[in-house]
Amino acid sequence: MCGRFVITSAPDAIRRLLRYEEQPNLPPRYNVAPTQPIPIVRLNHGARHFAPARWGLIPASTKDAKRAPLLINARLEGINTTRAFRAAMQSRRCLIPTDGFYEWKKDGKERRPFFFRSRDGEPFAFAGLWEVWTDPDGNAVESAAIITCAANEQVAAIHDRMPVVVPPERHDAWLETVRVNATDAAALMGPAPNDFLQAYEVSPRVNSYQNDGPENVAPAAGG
Repeated sequence: MCGRFVITSAPDAIRRLLRYEEQPNLPPRYNVAPTQPIPIVRLNHGARHFAPARWGLIPASTKDAKRAPLLINARLEGINTTRAFRAAMQSRRCLIPTDGFYEWKKDGKERRPFFFRSRDGEPFAFAGLWEVWTDPDGNAVESAAIITCAANEQVAAIHDRMPVVVPPERHDAWLETVRVNATDAAALMGPAPNDFLQAYEVSPRVNSYQNDGPENVAPAAGG
């Protein structure tokens, strides 16, 4: 799964990668947690646009969002038949900018956090889905989930799942829901190459979402 990630690159660097029209202010975030707002990039009338969304997808058919499960991740396997995600997979795919993510390794009764980032230190994008839910008062709430897949060989040493990383050459195909159907889009996705990421252990301070600073991504003492 992917339960925490970071967005730390300068806004211009993220905008160059994802080529959206807006120029939002993106302050660095070192511990993005579920239910918080996250940036997504989606296609609208052929152009890429930036938008904020709640992390934790709320299906449009949901009656009571407070009692619904928190859908922060969507498994790639079976995504086109899963009721909560199949409609979004057909027509509401998005990219989620990031500079890396955390995973926890079980070590006896302890869970040790590790940080994964690109080897070149550049931002990249997760595959995501977004949805619109209308609350009882008629307010539209936009939400999103990160798609995950079986871990590659490198990540599997820490955790058996990983977020789907969309390489730049597949950004267009992933976002284009008219000319690229859900089945073909899913077939393009999978684990990142083993040489794409680097990983190292970090401080358990990341266990609390209230800790949000560069110390989170510093190598753990003795690491």
